Amino acid sequence: MGASKKNAKATKKFEQKHLGGVLERRKAVAKIKQKQQIKEKKQAKRAKDDEFFKGADGTVKRPANKKPGTQGTEMSVDDFFKGGFEILDKSAPTENGKTAALGKRKRGEANAREETSDQSDGSDVDVSDNEEDVVTDSEAGFSDEEDEEDLGMSKNAMAALAEKDPEFYKFLKENDPEALDFDENASLDEVDELSGSDEEDEQPKKKQKKGKKAQEEEVDDSAHELTKAMVAKWEKALNETKSLKAAKQTVIAFRCAAHLNEEDEENPQRYSIKNPEVFHNILMVALKLIPEVLNHHLPVKESAAGRAYVQTETKKFKTLSNLIKSFAASIIRLLGTLSDDATVKLTLNALQPLLPYLLSFRKLLKVLIKTIVAFWSQPASSDSTRITAFLVIRRLMVVSDKGVREAVFKAAYRGLFDNSKHTNHNTIQGINLMKNSAAELWGLDQSLGYTTAFTSIRQLAIHLRNSIINNKQVHNVYNWQFVHALDFWSCVLSEHCSPLKEAEAGKESQLKLLIYPLVQVTLGVLRLIPTAIYFPLRFQLIRSLLRLSRATDTYIPLASCLLEVLSSAEMKKAPKQSTLKPLDFAVAYKAPKSYLRTRVYQDGVGEQVVELLSEFFVLWAKSIAFPEFSLPVVISLKRWLKEARKRSTGNKNGKLGGSLVLLVQKLEANAKFIEERRAKVEFAPKDRAQVEGFLKDLEVERTPVGAFVVGQRKLREERRKVVEEARKAEEGKRREEEREALQGGGG
Repeated sequence: MGASKKNAKATKKFEQKHLGGVLERRKAVAKIKQKQQIKEKKQAKRAKDDEFFKGADGTVKRPANKKPGTQGTEMSVDDFFKGGFEILDKSAPTENGKTAALGKRKRGEANAREETSDQSDGSDVDVSDNEEDVVTDSEAGFSDEEDEEDLGMSKNAMAALAEKDPEFYKFLKENDPEALDFDENASLDEVDELSGSDEEDEQPKKKQKKGKKAQEEEVDDSAHELTKAMVAKWEKALNETKSLKAAKQTVIAFRCAAHLNEEDEENPQRYSIKNPEVFHNILMVALKLIPEVLNHHLPVKESAAGRAYVQTETKKFKTLSNLIKSFAASIIRLLGTLSDDATVKLTLNALQPLLPYLLSFRKLLKVLIKTIVAFWSQPASSDSTRITAFLVIRRLMVVSDKGVREAVFKAAYRGLFDNSKHTNHNTIQGINLMKNSAAELWGLDQSLGYTTAFTSIRQLAIHLRNSIINNKQVHNVYNWQFVHALDFWSCVLSEHCSPLKEAEAGKESQLKLLIYPLVQVTLGVLRLIPTAIYFPLRFQLIRSLLRLSRATDTYIPLASCLLEVLSSAEMKKAPKQSTLKPLDFAVAYKAPKSYLRTRVYQDGVGEQVVELLSEFFVLWAKSIAFPEFSLPVVISLKRWLKEARKRSTGNKNGKLGGSLVLLVQKLEANAKFIEERRAKVEFAPKDRAQVEGFLKDLEVERTPVGAFVVGQRKLREERRKVVEEARKAEEGKRREEEREALQGGGG
């Protein structure tokens, strides 16, 4: 006791007299060490630069008109990696998942980043508690606070940083110039010098003299209203001479058009636009001609693999970088104000030739990706707008590197499922379009696509595990987002793991390894709550697995999942009468309680069971093992029919019974058909190649089950068209009544 009291007293005395000074000294020493480490890194970097630029005679030959220490930011990407320079992480996340704000670097920051990245590879993915959220902001790689600083610092912030911490400002200028250089309202005066030299080269005989009158006119332009004559003059210069000076004025005017009706006292716009025709003309000129002018002065080259690149180390690119960024930022701003489909498509198409130039500006590119994905995924977009936006996304995937591709994957995945929370007749077509188009992206880079797909499927498995452990979290699994997530990955694997695709590529798809985990998660989800209210969700997921089985020739045991539906209490008890409309299972994952134990719901469930069983067996209708394969199901169906006939009370649905009898007959006929054909073969079951080639050339429509399924598909398609026409007519009538009611109320 005495010793502990003595230690406590000594500790308090030390805290009172010495602790503050010790902490201050430690901070001072840490600052000195940090500065020394930065200095050593710079020296090591310069040494590597010297080795890279060392000539045959052993002397260091640096590029002309460049300061020592700036080579790392002015090289091409290929030269950058050849030199073995250190890659600086410009947007590393902090512990809370958000980008750190500009300021002094904290001690141990690099070590913390390495530990975080190492731990993330093997740790569990966080599970959101939101009822419908499958993809969180952190998983998708975006946050709102990051977007506020995506386009760099303002001039005032740059000046304040340079005054407050000149060493850190110098460090950023050398290693992350993008964070400092870009100002959306930049004057672009540096283009004048370059444009002057270009015009002298193109027209050496004409002297570029500017009198007082011309200077006054140029000064007056800053306060003038934009006119048709000015736009026509710039258009002529852009077409005839590819003038950079005209390009500069066009970009500034385009920026004014993008910020129309926005008042900014600190950064007033140079031109005012009051005529709609002038607004339209400047948009057309800028969107069509600026990319052509840029390609004239900075040609885009493509590698054999399709990667596009621009010589970013040239003086011309550095001079035009602010013009390119200002033009791209104005397009992003303009897209947020447009509502006309034709103008939106024109603006999106103008982005395609700009993409190779924007690869060097990652922060601006991230905002651009989110903007394009928003047009591709939002329900208000028309199909043509979605397709145009997707073509831009696909082009970006082709010309970019892995870092940009990963950002595109995350943004597309998040955009798809953020806009699939509400599924109905009006949105299902757009959601299917998004799933089918996004599935194509994962085939452009299968190695990176495998990583993102594995992470997502693992996240879905974690949601399922938590729902099994804690029944209160079932809503995290049984929602439209989760259903569309599983269906989307089924689309991806069906698209890229088919034998035909693998034959064209000459190798097995890397995504094929994901078939087993996806099937296991899907089967676990559809059996999580085996009640009648979630039969529509079960049917949705079975259709996804049927697509996957059909495309990849993978056997998935689905018959038992459908027989469980027939054996449920819902299909055995006598139905109650109702006047409800038939439930549309295509846009439902959960049946309303009013439908339970009704004849219309039992009929709908029975139709789905018969349809899905027939679609399942038609996949293996030519299999040499079909008789043995179908026998357990045939016996189960016959037993169910026998019990239904013997029931004195309960469900005696003659419609369902007739459909099942017909299905059993077709299965038995197909089994007999296969037995007759395989009785003539001369190979043994061990000859796998001949077993797999059995009836390979026979069309499935010529089998009894195949002919039955083809006929049923045609009938269902005709019925679907009639129902869809009736639904549209009813919806139009309802809208007309609402319009008349509004007009009557207004009168």
